Amino acid sequence: MTKADLVAAMAKASGGTKASAERAVSAFLVMICDSLKRGRRVTLAGFGTFSVAKRAARNGRNPRTGKLIKIPAARVPRFKPSKALKMAIR
Repeated sequence: MTKADLVAAMAKASGGTKASAERAVSAFLVMICDSLKRGRRVTLAGFGTFSVAKRAARNGRNPRTGKLIKIPAARVPRFKPSKALKMAIR
């Protein structure tokens, strides 16, 4: 499902317009992104938790040349699905 598909489905389910559904989806995504930038977790009951994890610096290889490269430390987003979501998918 793409963002456009999600917007269309939300508009149909709520009886609203696609424009209002687009604004809602965009605002939702921006709020999640802003919270993660600040290092906060976002928990949606029955769906899952978005969080930020630290990934340590490590050595890697350039696949073309085989040369050793240094991969810097980074903060990366993580998602842990809830038990309800896991059960719904099974």
